[in-house]
Amino acid sequence: MQKLLEIIARLRHPDDGCAWDLQQTFSSIVPHTLEEVYELVEAIESENLNAIKDELGDVLFQVLILSKIAEDDQKFALADVVEHLSAKLIRRHPHVFTKQKFSSAAEHQIFWEEIKRKERGQASFGSNADQSILDGISTALPALVRAPKLQRRAASLGFDWENIDSIFAKLDEEIAELRAELGASDNKQRIEEEMGDVLLVCTNLARHLEVHSETALRKANQRFETRFRYVESQLSQQGQRVSDQALSTLQGLWEQAKQQQKGL
Repeated sequence: MQKLLEIIARLRHPDDGCAWDLQQTFSSIVPHTLEEVYELVEAIESENLNAIKDELGDVLFQVLILSKIAEDDQKFALADVVEHLSAKLIRRHPHVFTKQKFSSAAEHQIFWEEIKRKERGQASFGSNADQSILDGISTALPALVRAPKLQRRAASLGFDWENIDSIFAKLDEEIAELRAELGASDNKQRIEEEMGDVLLVCTNLARHLEVHSETALRKANQRFETRFRYVESQLSQQGQRVSDQALSTLQGLWEQAKQQQKGL
């Protein structure tokens, strides 16, 4: 680790460092950080250990370069980041590092949310009319990630569906409203709102099924890509183009791809 820190320091050296690294700020690094995290996710999903190791290194570089930028600006250093993280992990896991115990996972979840509110500098929920249990959920999160976080917070106060059937009923209701809006007008804003309601219920359903919405959709995208590439490949081998085929032909090849994915 010490060698790596020395490399980072050399890259940021004002006299003979790397021009690109010296130009970076918190804001300019953001796109690169997002890209590296997504590439790590892709590597993990591919189960390629060499790729995972490589991408973990790239993500670590993001942590180190951001910490170095902060240090150069006399804001904080890597040691402060490490100390803060260590304290937070201990604070959030008293059942591991102290004698405090929880009677159930639900009780631990309540404690978890309360400690996070305190970390954000908030008093206990309910002591201030301007506060909300939804405070602190980052708006920068992807919508499919943020939605279940909002729902989970609301559910901790009892605002939740009683069972899966009630969610399916709500989904049917929202789809019906979307259909009605499509038939009643061409108001794009209203259609967008109804489509959003459908997606929101879907994320709530996924939460109750303990399915991560973003991961589920990513995997669905991967299946779609694999199947469509199969369709393209099959037609290309015959000297044909996708755009020249009847939909029934494309659907037949699509079904073949599905069966291959299922190993049938």
